Amino acid sequence: MTGATRVPAAAGAQAPFEALRGRLQQAAAAFADGPGALEGILRGIVDDVDRAVREPLEIFPVCHHSPASAIAMARRLREKQPKVVYLELCEDMAPLLPELRNCRLPVAVQAFASEVDGFPAEWAPLSVVAPITEASAEYQAIAYALETPGVELVLVDRSSDHVFQWQPGGRPAGPADADPDQPPAEEEAALHGDAVGIEVGDLRPRFAELEEYLLRHGRVRHWSEWWHQYVELPLGDSDHDTYRQVMLLIGSLFRRLAPGDADRVGVDEDRERYMWTRMREHLAATGTDPADCLYVCGAFHAASRVAEFGVHGSDTFTIGPRSASTWQYGLIPSSHAAIEAQFGLAPGSVSIAATQWAKNVKRSRVRPFRLAGQAGTKAPAKTAKSAKAAAAPAPAPAAPGAAPPDRLSGFLQRPPVLDALDEAELLGWSVDIVRAARRAGYLASTADAIAVFETSILLAGMRDRARPTPYDFQDAAITCIEKDAVPGRRDVRRLVEIMMGGDRIGQVGYDALPPLARDVHDRLAPLGLKLQQRGVQRALLDLASQPELKPCSDVLWMLRYLMPPGTARPIMGERRLGEQPIQESWDVALGTHQRALIELGYEGVSIEQVLEQRLRRAAYGPQATTATVLQAVEDATLYLRSRRLADELGTRALEVLATERTVDGAPEVLRRVRRLLAYYRTSEPVLPAWIESFVKTGYAHYCTLLPTAFTDEDATVRQVAAMLGFLFSMEGLALSLGCDRTQLELAVAQSHPDEPARVALLWSAQLHLGRLSRAELRARCGQLLGNPLVVPAYPRYLSGFLHALEPVPQLADFVVELVSNAFAVLPDPVLLPWLPTLIGTLRAGGAELAPLLIREAGRIFPGRLAALDTWVPPWLAEPAPALAAAPGAAGQQGAALLAAHPATCDALARLLGCDGGWAQAGPAAGGAVLAARHPATATALAALLDG
Repeated sequence: MTGATRVPAAAGAQAPFEALRGRLQQAAAAFADGPGALEGILRGIVDDVDRAVREPLEIFPVCHHSPASAIAMARRLREKQPKVVYLELCEDMAPLLPELRNCRLPVAVQAFASEVDGFPAEWAPLSVVAPITEASAEYQAIAYALETPGVELVLVDRSSDHVFQWQPGGRPAGPADADPDQPPAEEEAALHGDAVGIEVGDLRPRFAELEEYLLRHGRVRHWSEWWHQYVELPLGDSDHDTYRQVMLLIGSLFRRLAPGDADRVGVDEDRERYMWTRMREHLAATGTDPADCLYVCGAFHAASRVAEFGVHGSDTFTIGPRSASTWQYGLIPSSHAAIEAQFGLAPGSVSIAATQWAKNVKRSRVRPFRLAGQAGTKAPAKTAKSAKAAAAPAPAPAAPGAAPPDRLSGFLQRPPVLDALDEAELLGWSVDIVRAARRAGYLASTADAIAVFETSILLAGMRDRARPTPYDFQDAAITCIEKDAVPGRRDVRRLVEIMMGGDRIGQVGYDALPPLARDVHDRLAPLGLKLQQRGVQRALLDLASQPELKPCSDVLWMLRYLMPPGTARPIMGERRLGEQPIQESWDVALGTHQRALIELGYEGVSIEQVLEQRLRRAAYGPQATTATVLQAVEDATLYLRSRRLADELGTRALEVLATERTVDGAPEVLRRVRRLLAYYRTSEPVLPAWIESFVKTGYAHYCTLLPTAFTDEDATVRQVAAMLGFLFSMEGLALSLGCDRTQLELAVAQSHPDEPARVALLWSAQLHLGRLSRAELRARCGQLLGNPLVVPAYPRYLSGFLHALEPVPQLADFVVELVSNAFAVLPDPVLLPWLPTLIGTLRAGGAELAPLLIREAGRIFPGRLAALDTWVPPWLAEPAPALAAAPGAAGQQGAALLAAHPATCDALARLLGCDGGWAQAGPAAGGAVLAARHPATATALAALLDG
């Protein structure tokens, strides 16, 4: 690291911190048995404070969301009234700050890049947020600069692009990279999404052992409680010099005791060089006197030791160019929970800080700065004391090189002030938490309120505090009220947080929204909903009687497609190709998902434009498949009603199909092509050229892949059945377009599967093509059922036949016959172990085809139980295959029998229309002729007479 350059004291004057240096040297010698590393650290801390307070450009160290920092900032701004405020915030976010007037805090300033150039593609989208609350020093500085004429606000921190350029080893971890074992964050805690958080005043020990030591000896649970107890409360009423020196001391301590992570140290120092370089550039360009400026930064950076520090620092740092990524900027809603989750703060700490801020404002009589028209805030009344303080002239600036007196010595030597117990406040807390607990389902009573009151005092006393803090009260409430289980949605810890101020959620006003979001609000205005309001609202659309609401329906369907689940959820009504809705009912939560709507505005100026971009991106992406492109075609037709875009994407689907070498998406391709064909046949006079080419190409494509797919282990039976379904259902159209049926017949003939389900599928295909009769198929299945070695595999054959209903739906009655025969023939010892396998196979392999099977079974089987005893299955009522054979010996026996009984033969001949046969040829010849004409009847009659 670059060493510090000490500014010498004025001639004849003693340095203000010499006495403190001497005492720290003595302490180091006493505790460390002689001067050494400890002395160097302690003296270095004092040197850092001395250097910062002597800087001609006043440095104001802050901690993010610290009420003490906010009060000190408001007080100092009214005293000093600087003409230029330098703020540690990404410099490219400056144009957005005036829009804070149209928002309700807390909100976050966001930089967003959906398409990156110069960064790895897997980083996209890039997002940086800087949350702002009312109880923060940066908001006081922003409000002062924007509301005071003649004051310039200059953001001096690195740009959003540099935030990612300077990340060591890759993209920084965000909320999306959290521990997967942790429970998912609540909706309010996820308002920032996966954005990288930027905060002014990141002040926390980076040395784990130091933080553990402070927590253990401070008798606190987490860092937020330590800061509240040992920094916030003591500095809440301190003067300006004491506040600055103490914050500089803490920043220097944490900086010098930080672990030697070269990458992180390098980024911190580069940020400091960047900021001081920007400030010197501005001073040189404007000629502003440094005494009229104020530099607001985190205490960690205020104690910097880089060579570029100060207005007289070196100018050796070169700021690199930004990448070619296109950045969009906007304001998104934030919340206390989102800030706590993103920056690792204890739950409820930001809410407690907001409560402490309100107390500090009331106690100190400091009039904070607020933006005019700020939603959700009310400017405090201007008392006589505050008006007098505001009208007082600013003190004369200190001479360059001069420093304020030493306030650290007195602060470090002063014993902690023990605030007296405020019984009224604690009693109010105790009563309120019991009331809230009862509403949440706890069996709390007055005795619990008394117990919470006494336990709070007890815990505070054990922790050397006379006055219980909100954290002591929270622990006491959990101990006394929360028993074995939480009866409702919220535990006692959450109830205390709500009681102390709750998770305040910000809102971006209409005027600060991007054009797309304002357009959505305008187009949904006829619904009469409060779209800015959080929560779910019900919208009823009677499109038959109010056709003017159809554009609202279109917007809601597009929002459902583009926005996160729950933004627009249809309760009644659906959108399908070729159908016109009559009534719709929606649950709309646009205010709850305002961040997603704002980020949608970064992609375009209208939702139609964004939807078209998304569809093109899905169709032309490197992972695009034929099924995904066809889905894009359907969505373009369904939501945009764009024939131009649908034709373009359909041509793209044809290109993707020609390059595919697998059949993974065949079921989805078949389903979507069938749906698109049905739509175009009913709504268009002729089919689009692309879909005709798609059917023609698909027919040849799947014929080519069919023999391989039958034997490929990676291809499932459902995928092969989908291929056959495409070939059989599109055959008529394909042949009319010039395809050759011989190609399909050859593909089936070249298929030789071994797996039972695929064998059954092949038999079904052969039946459809006429290469196999149903009688022959029945005989093959009968042989399977009669072979004990094949019976265990019979369910897999059934699975194949069930999938065959996709390409050959007329086989439904035959599948019912196969299942019925199995239940009729197999004995219980074989059937019962086999039955679970059959049910599992049917459920896993063809759940969507089961309704077709059930309908066919309902048609075949009798509807009443009484009719079952006399019912004969249709397949048993059919004649046996042997009866249809040509007459042989049985036929000759029938002819002889007819000749032996001429009277019977004549009667039968008259019934069959064969009069006069005996006269010409004689009885024997006539019987032979008759038997030849009706062999089945002759054989049956012979069998009957022989019996």
